[in-house]
Amino acid sequence: MSIQFRKTNYWGAAADLASCPPQDRPEIVLSGKSNVGKSSLINALADNRKLARVSATPGKTRLVIYFNVDDKLYFADLPGYGYAKAAKDVKEKFNKLCDQYFTSGRRFSLVLHLIDIRHAPSADDVRMLEYMNQQEIPYFLVFTKCDKLSKAQIRKQLNEFAKILDFHEDARCYAVSAEKKIGLDDLRNGIEEFLSGELNDQ
Repeated sequence: MSIQFRKTNYWGAAADLASCPPQDRPEIVLSGKSNVGKSSLINALADNRKLARVSATPGKTRLVIYFNVDDKLYFADLPGYGYAKAAKDVKEKFNKLCDQYFTSGRRFSLVLHLIDIRHAPSADDVRMLEYMNQQEIPYFLVFTKCDKLSKAQIRKQLNEFAKILDFHEDARCYAVSAEKKIGLDDLRNGIEEFLSGELNDQ
């Protein structure tokens, strides 16, 4: 594997687009609900539990948090949606930051959209998938917390999701568990394969 995910470190936080890092390498955006496990997934991919701060209060992150992966790419952890216990004006501020991120023309290579496999996708999940399809934004669907279900239950859930979410049969879907280290190598390999052209051009 040419990307050493274990060589991942914290780069910084951005409250606006001007504070984002230079666009000198591929950028992978993590999106999803506040309590879906984005920070836990970053820690699991990097094999470092202390890397991304996992808040006891979902929705607390209100900035774009950047991680430098092996000096080859960035992870950009967007503020989550749908749960945050914050004042209305604060919610609107970081929702606006997410909207600007996708509509600003900033170049990013891939979106990892996380959905808790135990629960039906939210209206925000549906809208996000519709938007990425319309804008032809490349994405992987990453279904988290799969250790909580049996393999048969996982298959059933994925079939149900296919009825709700507009994604194709050949869409890249990954069932993972940050806690039990399930599916992480498949996701790492998928990211590396997807970025192979860009990484070779660096």
